[in-house]
Amino acid sequence: MEKNDQLFMQLIYMFHTSAMQGLGKIADPATGQANRNLEYVSQTIDLMEMLKVKVKGNISEDIEKMLDGMLSELKLNYVDEKGKPEQKEEVKKEKVSKAKTKKKKKKKDGK
Repeated sequence: MEKNDQLFMQLIYMFHTSAMQGLGKIADPATGQANRNLEYVSQTIDLMEMLKVKVKGNISEDIEKMLDGMLSELKLNYVDEKGKPEQKEEVKKEKVSKAKTKKKKKKKDGK
């Protein structure tokens, strides 16, 4: 495989991983938390589709299939996440916050 093919695949994998984080499917390595950012995911899908158009005829069939598969996966997950209520994340954060408060209170009370 040519160096440029490897670099292109690396770029596509970076976009894919980043979008999966934006979908809340993969935890952010910096925070350890899974957060959704659907606007970012939509932009990433658009970027990947633009790259697909721009490299048409200049990449191998295998790489094109990989790109198509990644785009399909992201689009399906995006539609799925878009259909979920926004409160999901707020409820999670609230539960985590309450749990932390309980732990602090127990420590303070000596339990």
